[in-house]
Amino acid sequence: ILASAGARPGSLPPTLRGPDIAGAVRARASTPKDASGIARIYNQGIEERSSTFETRPRSPEEVRAWYDGAHPIVVVEEGGEIIAFAATFEYRPRECYRGVAEFSVYVDREHRGRGAGRLAMEALIPAAASAGLWKLVSRVFPKNAASRALLRSAGFREVGTYEKHARLDGRWRDVIIVERLIPHQ
Repeated sequence: ILASAGARPGSLPPTLRGPDIAGAVRARASTPKDASGIARIYNQGIEERSSTFETRPRSPEEVRAWYDGAHPIVVVEEGGEIIAFAATFEYRPRECYRGVAEFSVYVDREHRGRGAGRLAMEALIPAAASAGLWKLVSRVFPKNAASRALLRSAGFREVGTYEKHARLDGRWRDVIIVERLIPHQ
């Protein structure tokens, strides 16, 4: 998986077909070696209380447990530094849901609004298809307008609202349910 900001999914601009160049922005399949960078970005989201119900920071060791061999994770790098990631996780353990995955996308706070989240999603969707997934689902806080816009532009649809889905810092929070079907050729 390799893509560049502004490229069509599946296309590779000439500058990124060879070795990574200093300062280039690229998406690639993640490995457990990326756990520290992913934990750093995920912990920003936890701290900000704008995109997850989680309240306890995650260690790189906890993030390494995400690599189960079945659920793709991609990172976006700029000049070799991880600036965003998108990950899939088991939706439910029942066999009938094997092709459905939950997903998350997070961007380092210093790099938001510049297309890194879009690039992560453009890389995650074909990776999910290659892994045999046929549907991605998630939940988004209603006030998280940037994430909602990103997901709409990536082909996700909002299918409803879970009211009072969970408490965060003592307050009940609603979430918008999003989904995207992944066509298989």
